[in-house]
This record gives sequence, C-alpha cells and structure tokens, in this order.
Amino acid sequence: MDTPLDAVSPSAYDDVRTAPRALATEAVHAGRDDLARQGLHAPPIDLSTTYPSYDSRAEAARIDAFATDGAELEGTPVYARLGNPTVARFETALARLEGTESAVAFASGMAALSAVLLARAATGLRHVVAVRPLYGCSDHLLTAGLLGTEVTWTDPAGIADALRPDTGLVMVESPANPTLAEVDLRAVAHACGSVPLLADNTFATPVLQRPAEQGARLVLHSATKYLGGHGDVMAGVVACDEEFAGKLRQVRFATGGVLHPLAGYLLLRGLSTLPVRVRAASATAAELAGRLAADPRVARVHYPRIGGAMVAFEVHGDPHDVIGGVRLITPAVSLGSVDTLIQHPASISHRIVDADDRRGAGVSDRLLRMSVGLEDVEDLWADLDQALAGQGRAAEVKELHEAMS
Repeated sequence: MDTPLDAVSPSAYDDVRTAPRALATEAVHAGRDDLARQGLHAPPIDLSTTYPSYDSRAEAARIDAFATDGAELEGTPVYARLGNPTVARFETALARLEGTESAVAFASGMAALSAVLLARAATGLRHVVAVRPLYGCSDHLLTAGLLGTEVTWTDPAGIADALRPDTGLVMVESPANPTLAEVDLRAVAHACGSVPLLADNTFATPVLQRPAEQGARLVLHSATKYLGGHGDVMAGVVACDEEFAGKLRQVRFATGGVLHPLAGYLLLRGLSTLPVRVRAASATAAELAGRLAADPRVARVHYPRIGGAMVAFEVHGDPHDVIGGVRLITPAVSLGSVDTLIQHPASISHRIVDADDRRGAGVSDRLLRMSVGLEDVEDLWADLDQALAGQGRAAEVKELHEAMS
C-alpha cells in the first residue's frame, strides 16, 4: 500500500539525501531529493532575475553576510547574479558526484577558471604552477597573464621545486587535452603541500575519477562537455570545499559570469544519464583505440589507462585529409556529446598555444582528437576506415592536376 505524501515526515527525505548512494543513483537523484515533497517530478526552471522583498533591513543584512564570506543565501533569492534556485540544484548534484562540500557554476569553463585565478590573485597569490598539456585556452590564459597571473610550466616531478611564497595554485589536467596524458593526482597533491591543487576533470568526469578523493582541493569542469552531454549548453563549474566556494561566489557576483537557469536545468538533466553515457561511449572508444593501434595508416594511438570516451591518434599521412574525409563523424571542436566529433588540435583547440610549446607538450601536427559518442562501433569504424584511406589523396589529385595543366 502506498503511503500518502502528507503522511511522510520531512526528515525521511533528509535521510534519503544523506545516506550513502551509488554514483548511478546520485546522478539520477542528487539535486532533486525535495521534488516529491513539493508534489513535483521534474525540477522547475526559475527564470526570475529579481525577487520581491518587503523587509529591506533583513535584505541588507543578508547582502552584508554574503559580502563577508560568500555563503549561499538562506531563504528567498535576492537577485539572479547572487544565485538562482535552478542553478543551485545542478551545483548540489555535481558536488555530490565529485564528493565535495560545494560546487559553483559559471557561464563557461573559462569563466570558471578565471574566477579561480581571480580569487587567488585577490589574496596576493598570483603565481601559478602548471603542467602541460592543458586545454589550449587555459594555456593561453595562464601564459598571456591576462588576469595578472604569472605561470611556471613544469612536469609533475618538478612541481615542488617550482613553488614560491606567492604561489596560489597548481593546475593539472588528467587525462589531458588533447594527448590524454595522465598524472598521478595523489602524488601531485602531495607535492603541492599547502598550495591548492586544481585538477581539470572534464575528460574523465566523476564517473571515471574523483580528484578530490586524491587530494585536489578544486575540481574544474567544462560542463559544456560530458556533464551537459548533448552539445546544447555552455557552462563551467568548480567543485570544492565550502570555504573556497564562498570566494568563487563573490567573484561570480562581482564579474557577472553567471550561468543561465535554462542551462542549469539542462545540466541537471544531463547528469542523470552521465554514468550510462560515459560507460557506453568508453566501451566503444576502447574498441576503436585498439583497431586504430593495429592499423598501419596510424602512427600512434593515445588512450588513457583509466579509459574514457576520448581517443587521440597520429597519422602517417595528412591529418587534414582525414578531417575532410569523415561523413558520419562530425568534424567540429568540443567533445562529450552523444555524437562522435573529430578535430585537429594544432589547427583549432591548441592553435593559440605557441607552436614550440605545443609540440613540446606532445601535441604534434599529425595528431587528431576524437570524442566518441553513442553510435554503433561498426558504423564509426567504417567511417574512420574510409577517411584514413583518403590520406594523401588530395595531394595526389593536386599533383595530377598540375601535371596536366
């Protein structure tokens, strides 16, 4: 016999939220635990930019409290730049998946990284130690010093020696974009000492690894990718402890890099299928990586030890011919969608990185990066096979044309 909703104690829902749950269960229920109590099934989308309040003295006190520590406002929201209920649901869910106290969402992954750098610079800690490769725009943001930061590039073994009194952050990406190189996060966190470690977990997602469990204080995602999962939302998020989250909320409020509520809704929906999507795409990616490794037209294949849906490979011929030759696979930037994407990092995602630095990080001019989606593996291989067969064909046609003219 079903128990009437009004006969269930509110504490019963609290028990559900706090009890240990498997990742797949958290992905479906985190951020939604209060919905049944409200008589709802799907989370509501709150599009308000402002909220009424008839007690201006209390409102002033709440704003003063936020200015002190950046804690989430209790009660009715004030203004969308301070926070939004729909976005807060996504933040709650992502924090649960990453195993952190809090998470703070932004309009893009780069806005999220910028907020971290600004929060550290505000305390006078402008120096960053970083390990290449990183996503090309992350590399550029650090190298160009656009936010007043100074970066020292090193390998994982050199992190401890690179630290200075003004070092505010150590940044790594594992698996890295685009070579899929991995670092020992636990060892890196130990080398950081008291300096916060920021781990970009975009490629792995919490399905494959949870950097906070290995010592990272900050976990960055371009939520545009796997967290959203359908190529229709742009966002960034940092999972962290509540103390740092407060600083990030203050930066977000001051700079305006807020996430739109509709994006928050799409991300919460994307999280519900995240484990299923990542595991299915990873199985296909592993199969394709094996076939590419055995193909004489391919010089080298990069695939992470932890698995995942990303594959990078270097070809003997012209990588641009492969890009131009795919028909089922989409030649486009980004990753983590339900469909398979392929791109040439040296031309696009990492074009902004100095060529010598790019090559020194293992991003060769013949490297292709593929984000494997949910298509059938045989259909994907058939498309790759015919695209690989086209290497050099364009050059041959050009030479023939020139010889005949």
